[in-house]
Amino acid sequence: MAATSYGVNHPLAVKLWSRKLFHEMIGQSYVGKFIGTSDTSLIQMKTETKKGPGDKITFGLRNLLQGDGVEGDDGLEGNEEALVTYNDAVTINQLRHAVRSAGRMSEQRVPFSVREEARDGLQDWWIERIETSMANQLTGNTGETRTKYTGMQATIAPTRMLIGSVAGENALEASLSATTTNAIKLKDLDNAVAIAKVRNAAGNPRIRPVVVGGKKMYVCFLHPFQILQLRKDASTAGNFYDLNKAMLQGGKISDNPIVSGASFIYNNVIVHEWDYLPTVPDALAPGGDGTSYRRGVFCGAQAAVCAYGQDNKPNKMSWDEELFDYGNQLGVAAGCIMGFKKTVFNSVDFGTIVLSGYAPEPS
Repeated sequence: MAATSYGVNHPLAVKLWSRKLFHEMIGQSYVGKFIGTSDTSLIQMKTETKKGPGDKITFGLRNLLQGDGVEGDDGLEGNEEALVTYNDAVTINQLRHAVRSAGRMSEQRVPFSVREEARDGLQDWWIERIETSMANQLTGNTGETRTKYTGMQATIAPTRMLIGSVAGENALEASLSATTTNAIKLKDLDNAVAIAKVRNAAGNPRIRPVVVGGKKMYVCFLHPFQILQLRKDASTAGNFYDLNKAMLQGGKISDNPIVSGASFIYNNVIVHEWDYLPTVPDALAPGGDGTSYRRGVFCGAQAAVCAYGQDNKPNKMSWDEELFDYGNQLGVAAGCIMGFKKTVFNSVDFGTIVLSGYAPEPS
């Protein structure tokens, strides 16, 4: 009986496996639901490097006009205002990983396809790497210096930060205490919303909300240990339990992928639990030990950008198979030319406010 078989590096097999790997990697990663091409997406995909050569995309922001204008018949000539623009850039680079079988005899002993297990293993690896990279970028985790774990470019320390229950923006993380006094509370979300809506005296821009089901919403990511502290707060007025009945209100927005999986919605902030969020870098933490403190992040539109290279079009992932040891061992490699970056204009975080708080591992 004739059987259809696709050998090593068969063109159809390459397309099949690379396409399946990418779609499942993005579909199963937590951050995949927040990626879109519009300027109202939380993570905006930049497409310029898919269309031509280059390893960097530079994108701009036009500042709001600040002039007074003129009244009546007062002369406008000579009172014009110059446009002020700022720019940022995301760099792309190739990241690859591979697995290799021990040999045909080892494959004979197991009831599964090494090729399929290789794809599943690489898929899990890529999901972990995407989640880790985006979490490090959004929170400005300068404690991680390996660009393979930060979206293929260095992280930038946060310029907008709220410390759990400490008044004011940009308090130092060294002021945190190892008590629930400095745990994230609902009032910190209120403060983040208020800050996001106003252009302050220092020139920090407003943070635009994302649009979910026609409603303007912000998105906040908190670590499970931060959520635990939030849930344990039973003493603060207007605490988590007092407002439990108001969670996930808003009708059809609950069907939106951005909302699905959310822990709760509060003050038009969709709060997601995200276990990839990092600890506070030791160099910035009290006593030089950040293990008891976590960074969450409050996000608006265009909080970050991502980009992919043209060689990965249309499947984005590369897929290569190779035989070793006279055909006895199969090796499978998957790669991607990509980049992730938090947006920063004029040295100020454009769409993020970091929320640092006491969040120790439960004992």
